[in-house]
Amino acid sequence: MTPQGLDNTGKGRATPKRKESESKRKKSSLSPIVGKEQKKAAKALAKQNRLVQRAAYLRGEDSALPIRDRGPVRRFVRNYVDSRRSTGEYFLPIIFLVLILTLIPVAAIQIAAIALMYGVLLFAVIDGFFLARRIRRIVEEKFPDTPTKGLGMYAWLRSTQMRRLRAPHPTVKVGESIK
Repeated sequence: MTPQGLDNTGKGRATPKRKESESKRKKSSLSPIVGKEQKKAAKALAKQNRLVQRAAYLRGEDSALPIRDRGPVRRFVRNYVDSRRSTGEYFLPIIFLVLILTLIPVAAIQIAAIALMYGVLLFAVIDGFFLARRIRRIVEEKFPDTPTKGLGMYAWLRSTQMRRLRAPHPTVKVGESIK
């Protein structure tokens, strides 16, 4: 023993460099060793799974739908909305037309275009109000003891989307009767 209470034997090896110690600490024994090919294969598989899931969602399969869209009541509401024409689905093309008309430097045309826009908006809101009331009444008759909270807004929001942009895609044609 030395005067400080330490022995002279030492640890028998050199002190590791900081770089070596940090690299040992950073490598996890739990993470698998993955090569570029495995990463590419995993990425391709994930992409394929997403495409399959999206296709099922667009077809309207219940297992692929978000919770807010699941169930026979929501399916009925979607089909009811898709079986009729509404003013709201034409709102976006009308806004585009209004944008073009406001570029014309004639004040009467600009004012008429803006009045058209507000008129269609007001008509779409009124149509949505009556659609919501009708949907609640029909659902109460067809699906007794089913809560109707939120169904009117769900129907109105779907009716304001352009038909070809709706998701899930419409499964009924316009004018087709709903069972």
